[in-house]
Amino acid sequence: MTYDRLVCANCAAPVSEGRCPVCRANRERMQQGNNFFAGLNPTALIALLAVLVAAVALLAQQAA
Repeated sequence: MTYDRLVCANCAAPVSEGRCPVCRANRERMQQGNNFFAGLNPTALIALLAVLVAAVALLAQQAA
């Protein structure tokens, strides 16, 4: 999940706006965790999983 969709429990504003110190700290923490999969939406993750399953099935079929 990206921080632009999160709502701060402290000030009830979007975290991406950084209105309070809690928002700003969480925004910085999430920006530092530049994980490749964190930026993908669920549809892209499902498509990636489907491609991986198809590749494994193809390898299993050729090995048999």
